[in-house]
Amino acid sequence: MDGTEVIDGLSGLWNVNVGHGRRELAEAAMDQMSTLAYCSSYTGASNLPVIELAERLSQFTYPSINSFYFTSGGAESTESSVKTARFYWKVRGKSDKIKIISRKLGYHGLTMAAMSATGMPEYWQMFGPLVPNFVHIESPYPYRFEGGDENTSPGVAAANLLEEAILREGPDTVAAFIAEPVQGAGGVIAPQDDYFPRIREICDQYNVLLISDEVITGFGRTGTWFGLEHWDVEPDIMQFAKGVTSGYIPLGGIGVSDQVKKAIDETPADKRWMHAYTYSGHPTCCAVAIANIKIIDEEGLVQRAAEMGNRLHEGLHTMDDMDHVGNIRGIGMMAGVELVEDKATKQSFPASAKYGARVGQELMKRGLYTRMRGDILCLAPPLMTTADQIDRIVEAVRESLKAVE
Repeated sequence: MDGTEVIDGLSGLWNVNVGHGRRELAEAAMDQMSTLAYCSSYTGASNLPVIELAERLSQFTYPSINSFYFTSGGAESTESSVKTARFYWKVRGKSDKIKIISRKLGYHGLTMAAMSATGMPEYWQMFGPLVPNFVHIESPYPYRFEGGDENTSPGVAAANLLEEAILREGPDTVAAFIAEPVQGAGGVIAPQDDYFPRIREICDQYNVLLISDEVITGFGRTGTWFGLEHWDVEPDIMQFAKGVTSGYIPLGGIGVSDQVKKAIDETPADKRWMHAYTYSGHPTCCAVAIANIKIIDEEGLVQRAAEMGNRLHEGLHTMDDMDHVGNIRGIGMMAGVELVEDKATKQSFPASAKYGARVGQELMKRGLYTRMRGDILCLAPPLMTTADQIDRIVEAVRESLKAVE
């Protein structure tokens, strides 16, 4: 309120991809509200914006993903993915395939099933017990994962934990594996390059659906339209939110593969995919999403995210030799800086040191607003962030680390 300029280093909460103050999005909402502000999509009804948005999404998502269902946000999208995975196997005659495997440090929302998929116990402790039939495996976490040997790379070893879990639980009981292409809230953890190709192989081998949680990584954040494109992997279900409207209005959804859609279409009426939200396919939200995707496409923000992301990572890596910088990582306009007490042993600071909180305070003094997850600095600036602003972010980080050291 005092006129101090602040750079948004986290795009709000990983979602304001096109930046703040875009009048085009406000005008899209106003125009739609002036005609058809709301229309229920329940029991098969639809409206023009939701149809147009689905058509637009099919142009940018994975080739096999062409059918969409819209929600109000990421947690609802997780719930929809889980229900769809279970539905798919029931109509395929495998009603025991109900378990969902996810990863530690994964974040999928905080409604009950979504919270149970989320792999961070701090979100569970006051709301347990978790929903049954959710299983967690270790994150690939390249900085700290210790698996692999002379015959197996760390990425493949981390992926093989999924196979072990499927065999332990029983392949005929596992419906899906859900994963973020880059774990966001868990500390910006990008996997090894051979991790997701092996994950796809395992899912195919044991008839397990792969759900890609693109709530953060979707719509250009990593320098591609969607995250798994980096490894030429396609999911069976993808879920999204955040960047679809750049946070200007709540919207999320899932996209399903043609194979999953075929199962939905061919199901008898008495066993149909019975799922709904009051605000699914909200025409105003969809109109804003259409305008938002147009901005991302026409302004080349996906490629810009790749270019400015490289600049951000190059700048951050000039701090590799600082005493407490343990690991710098990420893809595109997602970056994490993990701070440690001892670089040689990767020993974390004791919680009592409040090291990350102190760094966060110094960042704010220098006009950079972002998020610390413990002692991990998370960065995800808007995709249209300029080169000068990227350099200012890097300098604010450098100065803040020096001040706390």
